[in-house]
Amino acid sequence: MDTPLKQPLTIGAAGVDVESIVQSIRDTVARKMSEGAYSDGRIARAEKNNLIHLTDDADFFQFYVDCLRDISHVDINDYVIRERRQGPIGWCLIALKKVIWKLLKFYTYRLWSQQNQINGLLLSAIEEIDRKYRDRIQKLEDRLKALAPRP
Repeated sequence: MDTPLKQPLTIGAAGVDVESIVQSIRDTVARKMSEGAYSDGRIARAEKNNLIHLTDDADFFQFYVDCLRDISHVDINDYVIRERRQGPIGWCLIALKKVIWKLLKFYTYRLWSQQNQINGLLLSAIEEIDRKYRDRIQKLEDRLKALAPRP
C-alpha cells in the first residue's frame, strides 16, 4: 500500500546553491508574468484542473479533449518581434526579422491554415469516436442490467 510522503522532497548536491537556483526560477517566472508570458487562460485552467484531481479515466479523457479543443487552432496572427540584445544591433536584428517575416508570411499562413483544418478534423474525429463508444458502452450496460436476475 502506497503512503503519501510525510516530508517534502528535497534535492541537493555538494557545491550546488539550491536557494539561488530556486530564487532564479522565481525571478524568471515573475519577470515573464510581468511581460504577459503566462496570461494565456489555458495555463490557469491547467493549474485549476491539476491532474492529481482527476480520479478516473473518463475525467482524464474529457480533460484531454478539452485541452485539445483549446489548443487545436494555430494562431496565424502577427506577433511582436522581440530581441534580447539592446542598442543598434538589436534594432537592426528586429528590422531584419520583420522583413523576413513579411516575405515568408504568405507561405506560413497557407501552412497554418491547412494545419488548422487538419487539427479541427482530427479533433472532430476523436470526439465522434468517443461519443460512438460511450453510446455503445451505455447500450451494453443497459442490456446487462436487463439480463441480470432480479431479486
